[in-house]
Amino acid sequence: MQRSKRYKAQAAKLTSEAVSVDEAIKFIQGESQTKFDQSVELHLSLGVDPKKAEQLIRGSVVLPAGTGKVLKIMAFVSPEQEKAAKTAGADLIGDAETIQKIKETGKIDFDIAVATPVVMRNLAPIAKTLGQKGLMPNPKTETVSPNIEKMIGELKKGKANFRNDEGGNIHQLVGKVSFSVEDLTKNIETFIEHVKKLKPETIKGVYIKSITLTSSMGPGIKVKV
Repeated sequence: MQRSKRYKAQAAKLTSEAVSVDEAIKFIQGESQTKFDQSVELHLSLGVDPKKAEQLIRGSVVLPAGTGKVLKIMAFVSPEQEKAAKTAGADLIGDAETIQKIKETGKIDFDIAVATPVVMRNLAPIAKTLGQKGLMPNPKTETVSPNIEKMIGELKKGKANFRNDEGGNIHQLVGKVSFSVEDLTKNIETFIEHVKKLKPETIKGVYIKSITLTSSMGPGIKVKV
């Protein structure tokens, strides 16, 4: 991969030693010289076996300061709950026509989907499409509930849904470079502590192998576990 001069210059200032969360944040903010507000990303390498279902790390957590990203939310609800979903902040309402369109085209124009239990069976024709993109509503990520207002409200406040990838890693947006050090620290610590609580009993050895923090265009900074 071709790296920019800016990236290489930043990477040259880093050592192989892990630093504190505060130090990593201050480095990122001090080196951010782009015209746009970069995202701050947290990457966790876990000692899980991704092939074992019981070691899948999946969940949701509300980040205290939000993610800084405005989510486009699709709500699959019954006609009686459409008004409540829109009032709560849903950007799109998923009906039979929506489901048919996704089934035919495979195109997705939203960032996250929520659904009520009674309409979940209607999503069967597009379950594979949504699943491949990590968008299938699931009780484990609290995106399936009869309380549509609570689900959407928490997402708007900065709720993050996550799961480990095929390599046993978790990648999570935890804010923007423009956030204060305090807000970013709260988000990062909240997320890490939540992941720690999800440690499967079947895991032997180290659970969180490494933590890396980076801006969307910067080098990875090793953070103390």
